[in-house]
Order: sequence, then structure tokens, then C-alpha cells
Amino acid sequence: MSITPGSPVVAVTATTELIRGIPRVRVNAAYTEALEHVGLVPLVVPPLPTSAAHAVLEGVAGLVVTGGEDVDPARYGEPAHPTVEVHEGRDESEIALIVEAHRRRLPMLAICRGIQVLNVALGGTLVQDIPSQSPTTIDHNPRGDRDSRVHEVRLDADSRLARALGTNCLSTNSSHHQALARVSDDLRVSARSEDGVIEGVESTDPDWWMLGVQWHPEELMQTAEPWDRNLFSAFARAAIRQR
Repeated sequence: MSITPGSPVVAVTATTELIRGIPRVRVNAAYTEALEHVGLVPLVVPPLPTSAAHAVLEGVAGLVVTGGEDVDPARYGEPAHPTVEVHEGRDESEIALIVEAHRRRLPMLAICRGIQVLNVALGGTLVQDIPSQSPTTIDHNPRGDRDSRVHEVRLDADSRLARALGTNCLSTNSSHHQALARVSDDLRVSARSEDGVIEGVESTDPDWWMLGVQWHPEELMQTAEPWDRNLFSAFARAAIRQR
């Protein structure tokens, strides 16, 4: 689907990183390419003060919260595990955006870190390090190609996520060492891997189109299976209705 003058604009969160000695705003191109593929215009949003959330979301039709650093455990009342790496400014910015998107019932797609910061923003907690705190036979952070499907995920058949993907079971890529622990009352778990790790959530409010996934669908857009393309297409349809 091509971008046209009337295509919806969606906000896409980014991080900051020191690259070649200069602080830069960065987001993986796979996110913006996936959104372009379904006819959306991605607007990259750097970490900003909480006061900017209203202005950022005022003119957009959706929000994508992307992957990256760990959420600061202090935000859910726990000391940090030694493996945790945080970006406090990003936490502050994304939590404000999520809370504002929730208030507006703005269509939202949360990916990897995104599903985690979503849960924290709405009052939930995280497993800070799966290998040491919740050992499993599934390697959720394998080394290798980011577009390799490495484990199965099973979905509730009656969930919005299953309808968006077009399946009740799929294989996904995986690149995370954290996971959802206590789930926010505002979220429904709609997908798990075979070891019980939460892989997908959605809003309990039927008026808020919001899906969160623990894998990286943006890296799987070119694979033979249609599931991840279906997910972005469903988000695009929600954004079009919002606009």
C-alpha cells in the first residue's frame, strides 16, 4: 500500500544513543519501513518531557512504542537486577505518551520493550531477567538473525490479537531478556509462549484499539507467513478509523 497525501500519520518512539561520538536520536528502520508498507506515515518522536505528550499525540492517528532498553525497575518499586540497562528520559517520555494515548483511546501498537513499558505505565511489573529469575527451556534472547522464527506463541482464539494476526498459533522471532510479571488490570493477556512467558496483551477496554507483542513483527514483514503483515495492516485500519 502506498503513502498518499491523505495517509494517516502515526507517532513512533525513538531512543537516543552516542553514535560516532555524537548523541543522536535513533530508531531501527524496520519500524518505519513496516509502517510505510501499510500506508502509514511514521513520525519519529525522540524522548521528550512529559509535558510534550499532549502536543505529540494531538495531530496523529496512532502511536507505536518500539523496542530498546530496559524499563527502570524503580518505576515499579524494585531494585535493579545487575543485567538491567535503563534510559530514564525514554521511560519518562514513553510512559507519558502511553497514559495520554490511553486517555484519548488512540490506536496503539507496543513492541518488545513497548509491551513492557506499557504494562509498567498502567501499574504492572516485570520479570527483570528471565534466565536468572524465571528459568525456561526456551531461549528468548538467542543470537542470530532477527528475522528467524525461533519459538511458538499460542493466542486466545477470541482475542483482538488473534483476529489481527489471522491465526491462533504462530512462530515468532525473539530478542528480550525481560517479560511481564504482574499484569495491569487494564490489560488482558492474549498470547503466551509454551513456557508461559507472556507474548501478547490487549486493552480490556473495547473502545481502545491497543495491542502489545513481545516479539519483533517489524522484522518479519518479508517472511512467507502473513501474520506480522496482518498485524501492521490491522493497526493501519485502526489508524484510518481514528483519523
